[in-house]
Amino acid sequence: MENTRDKYWRYSLYIILLGLGAVIFIELTPFLGGLLGALTIYILLRRQMRTLTVRRRLRRSLAASLLLGEAVVCFLIPLSLLVWMFVVRVQHVAVDPSSIVQPLRQAIDAVHEKTGYDLLEGENLSQLVAMIPRLGQWLVGSIGSFAINVVVLLFVLYFMLIGGDAMERYLCKFIPFNRNTSREIVGEVAMIVRSNAIGIPLLAVIQGAVALVGYYIFGVPGALFWGVMTCVATIIPIVGTMLVWLPLALYLGLTGSWGMAAGLAAYGTVVIGQTDNLARFILQKRMADTHPLVTVFGVVIGLSLFGFMGVIFGPVLLSVFLFCADLFKRRYLDRQPEEHPLLVGAPAPGEEESGS
Repeated sequence: MENTRDKYWRYSLYIILLGLGAVIFIELTPFLGGLLGALTIYILLRRQMRTLTVRRRLRRSLAASLLLGEAVVCFLIPLSLLVWMFVVRVQHVAVDPSSIVQPLRQAIDAVHEKTGYDLLEGENLSQLVAMIPRLGQWLVGSIGSFAINVVVLLFVLYFMLIGGDAMERYLCKFIPFNRNTSREIVGEVAMIVRSNAIGIPLLAVIQGAVALVGYYIFGVPGALFWGVMTCVATIIPIVGTMLVWLPLALYLGLTGSWGMAAGLAAYGTVVIGQTDNLARFILQKRMADTHPLVTVFGVVIGLSLFGFMGVIFGPVLLSVFLFCADLFKRRYLDRQPEEHPLLVGAPAPGEEESGS
């Protein structure tokens, strides 16, 4: 039986862990994107790391360096090109505001001519122009944050690859379930991370390519840029690509190209929309049989919590919650007999691997 001193030490340790953990988490919040990105890429590369170190017998530092180069080429360079394209576009608008104000003014005049309603008065349009320099300042800050998170990602990923096996064994000891249940939950998390990290960019590229064809066919100005923006819009639940092609169709209509506008609207509804449904169905069956509602609500939750990386870790968070809820139902409400009851401190997956 614990005496007073043992209880004091134990609860003091709880307080220290919670307090310091909260402080560390708050201070690391600006780098959360880099940390989650490193974790995502590690999960994707961990099998290759084991192949290089166990089968090929390469030194861990050399194998980690090779995989780090692979991550830069396959993940970071495409993402950097995407950011660069967006930056160039915004810089062009900041230097020459008329490039966006003039088409907007034309659209507003077209609405005023046809309906008699002025969407923006001259003063409001001047305020819109005054906001453009602020957009440039925000962009500079975002670029700095992105660069810092890329450095954090590469730094953390390198050491995760070198010490991955020991790290996994250590972390598995904190999972409060037995060996079989721990394997199930770890496998669930890894499967969802892999499916989202591969499936979402692949879906974005497919939809962006299909949309780009339509933008060229129907004469959308700056078709390549809007095709890339369509790729980005795929991460937004429910509305997705509609946030791009629908305003473009409205713009074509307001500028007098009603035939092109109707064609783009029909193309977006039928071709782009059905491509989304078909690609999601195929990728879902190939990678992870996750319910669509888990993905939709997971992305909504994840974007508000983790930013861009919430696209991957939002569904993970929701899936782990549903897994634990189902586990509680089976174990304590349905009283299903289990061959291996849930035991805190039971052997974890890492322990079994290390012993074999």
